[in-house]
Amino acid sequence: MREVEITVEPVELYKILKFEGLVSSGGEAKSVIDEGQVLVNGQVETRKRKKIVSDDVIEFANEKFHIRLK
Repeated sequence: MREVEITVEPVELYKILKFEGLVSSGGEAKSVIDEGQVLVNGQVETRKRKKIVSDDVIEFANEKFHIRLK
């Protein structure tokens, strides 16, 4: 599981996918979320602007990311 540090919370889900380089653009991030390809804390998440906070776990493309406040 990869650690992802954020400096402020909450952060919108699509921004984390974009800033971590998991997708090439914000539009692509919104698309994969809308298609149900992203899980947050084990549940499919389709809200692009879902607020992500410290200790959330995001799953995408067979990878897990643990969110941690810096």
